Amino acid sequence: MSFGGAAGRGSTPSGVDGASACPCGSGDRFDGCCGPLLSGTPATTAERLMRSRYTAFAIGDAGYLIETWHPGTRPETLDLDPRQRWTGLEIVETDAGGEDDPRGIVEFRAHWRQGRESGELHERSRFVRQSERWWYLDGRVSEGGR
Repeated sequence: MSFGGAAGRGSTPSGVDGASACPCGSGDRFDGCCGPLLSGTPATTAERLMRSRYTAFAIGDAGYLIETWHPGTRPETLDLDPRQRWTGLEIVETDAGGEDDPRGIVEFRAHWRQGRESGELHERSRFVRQSERWWYLDGRVSEGGR
């Protein structure tokens, strides 16, 4: 997903059983949802990429996050905090980002917990479709959303 504004907030790496519910909250099994994307299948829409990026944060897959971040805007490194737990995702709105669109925006709320603290990341993420694949460009975090 995005989470560009929360790059320092990661989650504990953990394996996800393919038959388990996908961390992105779609209601689908991991092996039929974000699992194939994290294994290299390109996302067909901006929302699918955003959901798979949320899942990558939830399981601690920094490599996938870097690989799906547009080369023109991605950081050189990405350090995830293993104490951070991502606990839920809500899609607020999508604007374009379909299979044939060149750009898209996905607004979301991602809930987190770290020790006794909990909060929400509210971000409006921009995506671009180039070379027949979707890339995360950047995001604008709403005030009070962290």
